[in-house]
Amino acid sequence: MRKYLVEFIGTFFLVLTVVLTVNGTAGIMAPVAIGAMLMVMIYAGGHISGAHFNPAVTLGVLIRGKVAMSDVPGYLIAQIVGGILAAMLGSHLIGSIEGAVGISTGGVFDFMDGVIAEFLGTFALVWVILHSATAKGTEGNSFYGLAIGFTITACAYSLGGVTGGAFNPAVAIGVSFAEMTDWGNIATFLTGQLLAGALAAIVFKYVNGSD
Repeated sequence: MRKYLVEFIGTFFLVLTVVLTVNGTAGIMAPVAIGAMLMVMIYAGGHISGAHFNPAVTLGVLIRGKVAMSDVPGYLIAQIVGGILAAMLGSHLIGSIEGAVGISTGGVFDFMDGVIAEFLGTFALVWVILHSATAKGTEGNSFYGLAIGFTITACAYSLGGVTGGAFNPAVAIGVSFAEMTDWGNIATFLTGQLLAGALAAIVFKYVNGSD
């Protein structure tokens, strides 16, 4: 089940990035964001599931003999369900991106959409940090800084159009003091970010077992 959850999360964020950047405001940088998200999710989940995030990859790995046939249905279901949910949520958030009043634009943005955007970006960030910088399976690596930095890149391009993309309570408070966003948005920022940080840690502890 742990492997399937990692496949779900990785595929979800990959497809979410595709939907939001291709249909959103990333423009010619959409491929950069998509590639960055795939990279960081591989860094985060590779030591647990192999980081397929793609039914075609799972098929190839099966033929190669590096995944058990008994695991294939779980992988495929996790990937497909993750992709469908990401597409649905991404399509909803596109409306908020088109009418964004986030960082540097003034105004108070929609509370629920703002919470969702900040939750997703912060979850991805904390998820990647915990896996690349604290997990036994990636201990001693030299890529954790790259993984963490590119998580922000991908999330800023994909979700930044909704709120401006703070993904960090310190940033949220800072940009509020700098009058880059309305103080009326602070509850939105903090709600999404703190919930995401807690959930990412809980899920990390589950998928990493005794780590």
